[in-house]
Amino acid sequence: MGVCYHLFYTATVFCLSYGTQTLHIARPQFLAMLCVAVIGMALATPFAAALADRYGSRSVLMTGQILALLLGFMLAPLIGSGQLWLIALFLFLALFLMGITFAPMGAFLPAQFPVAVRYTGAGLSYQFGGILGASFAPAVAQFLVQQGGLAWVGGYMSLMALVSVLAVWKMPASAAQYD
Repeated sequence: MGVCYHLFYTATVFCLSYGTQTLHIARPQFLAMLCVAVIGMALATPFAAALADRYGSRSVLMTGQILALLLGFMLAPLIGSGQLWLIALFLFLALFLMGITFAPMGAFLPAQFPVAVRYTGAGLSYQFGGILGASFAPAVAQFLVQQGGLAWVGGYMSLMALVSVLAVWKMPASAAQYD
């Protein structure tokens, strides 16, 4: 859960701020790139949902998280290039991977809880995962870029993805033992 919204807030909040203030890209131009990048999420979500139906939500979720881990290493070279097409590529990939990690959660999270508390557990997990895992991402990224540059921001993204991979890996496939 954490990396899903971490990708979103990094691409839409941090990158927008960095792109307009540091790289001096016109705000309307950067917002247009984000509007195009959101198509990646729109394409990835039903694609990942279909894959989750076929291969299981856990497998698709972990695949997206691992790809997000790798994308973290691409943040500095792509965003730092200052080239619009490379920045747009990063934004597209980040939001595409958000869609890949977002789609399977609708099945994965409820399966972690016994029937009696399934929707409460899933709802709280979803909300707290987004709040604790991602809401601070833009502020942390801003601090990291000031302290060590874009590579640190990419490292932070990769770290969040690694934490998410490990969390999903340690969870049971379902809470069937509770039912």
